[in-house]
Amino acid sequence: MSIVNNLHAEVPTPAAGAIADGRSARWQPHREERRRELIRSARRAVHALGSDASMEEIAAAAGTSKSVFYRYFGDKAGLQHAVGEVVLSQMQRKIREAAQGAQTPREGLLAMISAYLQMAETSPNVYSFVTRYAPVDADSHQGSAAISGALGHFFDSIAEMIAVPMRTHLGEGKEAVIGYWPTAAIGLVRNAGEQWLSTPASAAKPDQEAMARQITAWLCVGIAPELSPASAA
Repeated sequence: MSIVNNLHAEVPTPAAGAIADGRSARWQPHREERRRELIRSARRAVHALGSDASMEEIAAAAGTSKSVFYRYFGDKAGLQHAVGEVVLSQMQRKIREAAQGAQTPREGLLAMISAYLQMAETSPNVYSFVTRYAPVDADSHQGSAAISGALGHFFDSIAEMIAVPMRTHLGEGKEAVIGYWPTAAIGLVRNAGEQWLSTPASAAKPDQEAMARQITAWLCVGIAPELSPASAA
């Protein structure tokens, strides 16, 4: 038997499954990059068209067909979740960076609120797209739950970022405050911020900096400090 024949005899022929797995592994980076491109395209489309843009409109703006989006994301809720993961991750990073240079807990709180409002104001359409539920239908339930989970994780993380400096500032014996206040604070920030975003521009509407300072004051002092027991005394 020749050397060539010996070599062929000693090298086992790959099984069909191994060949398929190898091809799949080679295509995985391409699929991941394609998915990232679609997310970027969807984000641009929603920014331009509005948060109610349909999958067909988003796909047309991306220069492809809606079947491609369905193949990668399943349904509109799946696309919302995918875009939301990217947007919320960026917001979380910006908020963390904003708080790092603060000298006091209140300064840190103001910096975080400012970063949140600024990013939301940059594209209200995208913010609305990733923070609301998809239309309820048989195909959207799982995606809506995923969106809810992503939002919950995002706001839980921000609440913990608020709680850390507050624990140091308030000292021991304030476990009840720290246990409830950060979550309540996030609720106020989000609801006030979203109402501010949806309010039409007018002379009465505060700008982003003024709104951030107002929300910070509500959280740190309250809406009517003159009615507090200390003031009354």
